[in-house]
Amino acid sequence: MKQWKLSPMDLQSRVRWEQYTKAKEEMFERTNIPEAPWYIVEGNDKKRERLNCIEHILSQIPYEDTSTEKIALPERVFNPNYERRTLPDELYVPKIY
Repeated sequence: MKQWKLSPMDLQSRVRWEQYTKAKEEMFERTNIPEAPWYIVEGNDKKRERLNCIEHILSQIPYEDTSTEKIALPERVFNPNYERRTLPDELYVPKIY
């Protein structure tokens, strides 16, 4: 069973829930304009909502297919006297996932 640690502010927020909701609705009404629209992301399933958000943002960008010429890569130059240096660990982004 999960037990939440509630502060006095958390308890008061339940009393003022309706006021917060009304203020949020008014904020959306006043600030949601075509140049800067609001989008609400539900947060029950964080992984899916993150993907939904990415897809939605990308769908807002006008996209056209472009034709590209095929690129011919030159042969790679190999220098047997070059030795690759080891870079410091702090330069790398941590691998968490």
